[in-house]
Amino acid sequence: MAEPALTEPVRAAADSVPTELPTITVNPEPKKLKSRQSMRRPATPTQTTRSVQPTGSRSSAEIANGSGAPNVGSGPPRVPGMASELSISGDQLNTQPITRPGEILEAVPGLIVTQHSGDGKANQYFLRGYNLDHGTDMAIYVDDVPVNMRTHAHGQGYADLNWLMPETVNSLNIRKGPYFADEGDFSSAGSLRIGLVDQAPRSTASLTIGSFGYRRMFGMGSTKLGDGTLLVAGEGGSYDGPWTNPDELRKLNSLVRYTQGTTSDGFSLTGMAYANRWNSTDQVPMRAIESGLIPRFGSENPTDGGRTSRFALSGRIAGTDDIGSWKANAYAVRSSLDLYNDFTYFLSNPVLGDQFHQHDGRLMAGANASRTVNSTLGGRPVETTFGIQTRYDDIDLGLTNTYRRDFLSNIRSDKVQEGSVSIYAENTVRWTDWLRTTVGWRGDYYNARVASLYDANNSGNSHAAIGSPKFRMVVGPFNRTEFFLGAGMGMHSNDVRGTTISESPTDPTTKVDPSPLLVRTKGAEVGVRTKAVPGLESTVSLFMLNQASEIIFNGDGGDTSPSRASRRYGVEFTNHYRPRSWIDIDADLALTHARFVGYDSDQAQVYASLAGYPEAQIGSAPGNYIANAPAVVASAGIALGEKTGWFGGLRWRYLGSVPLTEDNAFRSEPISVVNGRIGYRTEAWRIQLDVLNLLNSKTNQISYGYGSLLKTDSLYNLCYPVQVAPAAVCQNGVMGMVGHPIEPLALRLTLAGMF
Repeated sequence: MAEPALTEPVRAAADSVPTELPTITVNPEPKKLKSRQSMRRPATPTQTTRSVQPTGSRSSAEIANGSGAPNVGSGPPRVPGMASELSISGDQLNTQPITRPGEILEAVPGLIVTQHSGDGKANQYFLRGYNLDHGTDMAIYVDDVPVNMRTHAHGQGYADLNWLMPETVNSLNIRKGPYFADEGDFSSAGSLRIGLVDQAPRSTASLTIGSFGYRRMFGMGSTKLGDGTLLVAGEGGSYDGPWTNPDELRKLNSLVRYTQGTTSDGFSLTGMAYANRWNSTDQVPMRAIESGLIPRFGSENPTDGGRTSRFALSGRIAGTDDIGSWKANAYAVRSSLDLYNDFTYFLSNPVLGDQFHQHDGRLMAGANASRTVNSTLGGRPVETTFGIQTRYDDIDLGLTNTYRRDFLSNIRSDKVQEGSVSIYAENTVRWTDWLRTTVGWRGDYYNARVASLYDANNSGNSHAAIGSPKFRMVVGPFNRTEFFLGAGMGMHSNDVRGTTISESPTDPTTKVDPSPLLVRTKGAEVGVRTKAVPGLESTVSLFMLNQASEIIFNGDGGDTSPSRASRRYGVEFTNHYRPRSWIDIDADLALTHARFVGYDSDQAQVYASLAGYPEAQIGSAPGNYIANAPAVVASAGIALGEKTGWFGGLRWRYLGSVPLTEDNAFRSEPISVVNGRIGYRTEAWRIQLDVLNLLNSKTNQISYGYGSLLKTDSLYNLCYPVQVAPAAVCQNGVMGMVGHPIEPLALRLTLAGMF
């Protein structure tokens, strides 16, 4: 007989679960609220209808504190199908000292979360050799509601998590690669699913004060209501930052949630409301700081910033019966964003500057449903899942030139309706005690309409369909070690405006080729997970990802920016060690090689047109490097403490030097940051001190390499007011590094009470 299976990959857990398929009870549980045992250890399947046997109990306090127990109405838990597939509890996520909410995602091995603007704008993400911008190719969900925005004013896949309250997070489920049939748009590099807590056995109130005007109040509590539980949480916050021009961020956030039943037989209803406004110090030219034109925390345009809001209502339900299980969810989200940025300074407008305004207002609605059937094949357990996913976005988009946030001129304005329907199926067979395979297929169909208000030639209809096969195999366990293999095809959607465009919004005489609506991704991965060493869980994953085209829509210019096909391959090495109940250690390393495929003849022509002007030409040569593609990502952390008493921890993250241009002429400096925490807690109160950027690193949060123009540049006088340099040179500007400095050492003190 094979050995018992590996530890369930919940970093905060120390017990083990087998790799057998999840099983369903013959007689479903009563559909009423109760403090339920966690489904940690399914029984070995021996017949068509089987019962799930829990291994131990969790109190309602542990569940509410985010111990990773499945949420009400989320459906039966799934067994990991890849070595890189991982679940992390909310408890573990909240041991990390963070600067902003999105940084809780840095618990994902190999993921870097950063920011190059104010804290009301979506984070920038880096994973598996991808500069994911604000979310392209990494799908994020909160309680099964998609966060990524299609055809967004600022960037395709825009995923803003500034409305997330970390204390309300119950779990983070991680998948990487296009090997899962129920994962679709934006998920080629990875898919992150965040679950929220269902109840709080004790009310909590906290106050945080810190450096640079940081203030935050948070409260959460729950009560019995009928046969269920009503949870309410909210926060209010402000932050100025170290910037010469203060952020003056003001944020309000709230959550109301009703749950009834259990994980497998229950439902939840959730409402959210969020509003934020801020100023921002965007990335600035390094040459301006080095010359003393502006201070390190200064800005080229102090009127940059924005405002945003999000209102959401969602619900989900799950049930079991004699043949299996089913679940469904639905959601509606109303969101808006008004963003003012100036990235090129005086390149386009030599007098008033290049600030522009991006507006995105949308109603996003969708519904999903799936059915799982348990059966046998030759006496072996079989699980088959069928599902359907739908989504519709009604979007109002605007792009204008502005000066100090005042309107100057229109670039483009569009009304977009974009809908999709996806179907999928997966079949999992346990052939022996040590072999399990999963075969799946997914089909996606997209249909959209663009009404371009200022240029009817850029209006039109667009539709596309794509099918994606999937395969996974698990071998083991042998000596508490399992081996994984995955392969599949995936996709991401492009901004639909790029599929109907025919001429440049800024120059109608310039014709533009449209881009495809759906882009193919192919991937494969082999991995191993072992717990052969007591207390230590380690995984190694080797992966490759090929993308047909990294075509993106340029929200700053209003036109498409097609790029070539790309290839990536790499390795991830993750470790989690828990030698004692009061000590938790993790260390991760990711190495990736990312390159474009083929030769960029168009860029070669641009490079030739800049001859004689090295300040514009250096960095503009054709090459196969992918800008901002991370080659080395590493992190390590230690958390100390029991439920009461002293506690603390340290967290280190590292992002290696990356190419900033395709010819590798400009490279960023490595980023190394350490955060720390120390505190004391009892059953009734907690005091906690977070130290951010503990070593006061003076690196940049993020760097870029592109052309821009300052009035102090010698090239400025060759272009304005009388143009002496060639037009191509004046349009390109001075190539160089621009960056957003990391905030210096900062302290944040939290006082919290439970009652």
